[in-house]
Amino acid sequence: MKWKGRRQSDNVEDRRGMSTGGKAIVGGGALGIIILLLQIFGGETGQTIAPVLEQLNQSQQTEQLQERQLTASEIELGEFASTVLADTEDIWTKIFRENNLGEYEKPKMVLFSGSVQTACGGASSASGPFYCPGDHKVYMDLTFFEELKSKFGAKGGDFAIAYVIAHEVGHHVQTLLGTSGKVRQLQQGRSQAEANKLSVALELQADFYAGLWAHYNQKHLEMGDIEEALSAAHAVGDDAIQSKMQGHVVPDSFTHGTSEQRMEWFMKGYKTGDIRYHDTFSAL
Repeated sequence: MKWKGRRQSDNVEDRRGMSTGGKAIVGGGALGIIILLLQIFGGETGQTIAPVLEQLNQSQQTEQLQERQLTASEIELGEFASTVLADTEDIWTKIFRENNLGEYEKPKMVLFSGSVQTACGGASSASGPFYCPGDHKVYMDLTFFEELKSKFGAKGGDFAIAYVIAHEVGHHVQTLLGTSGKVRQLQQGRSQAEANKLSVALELQADFYAGLWAHYNQKHLEMGDIEEALSAAHAVGDDAIQSKMQGHVVPDSFTHGTSEQRMEWFMKGYKTGDIRYHDTFSAL
């Protein structure tokens, strides 16, 4: 993606130079995997699991705050993420106005290391990137993308990061449009399988929004960018993660969609460039 020398967002809080020494969630092992599976790419799950994470954080031994200088590569990665967020600001402002959706409220993005406190509770790097509707902020530990390659087999590249940021901003769009609130209401009183199905639709819609953003951002794309996004989407499909982690898949437990679904909805947004095709709920 062509990004150097372009506008960076003013809505980034970079907390990477201040960490708590990389605190880990108590329990480790299976608990860490559960958190990763449930919260990878955030969304509504980020809100539901957060109170659990907060309770666990409270039971940990307090560590002294550590400060350090960011490396040159970390600074550059932060600048890239800030440029991508700026692109989402410009593009979603345009989409909202073109479709009479009102004024687009820009979210903030928090870059952190180790652990972070949010309006949705506490979280660690094991949570993966997520969006908190309570404070309208996207939270990202950028070291996650190395794990995306090493643990989940994604191709990597800068546009994999751009895809994830655009996906999380997609959850912000859902919050602004009231979609997230409606889904929470619909999930009340339903079976776990039915609630999960609604969660899948919500996540696939965020993938559609990421593809829609990429469509509007084509002038800054480079050869291979879309393939990097699709590789990341494939790597974090529920079936791919479950197969890698436990050797088999349980469709009723899916919360984000299969690899095929995630790639399909990203490409639908990218190819159509039309927000009117965003209905992932009736498609399931």
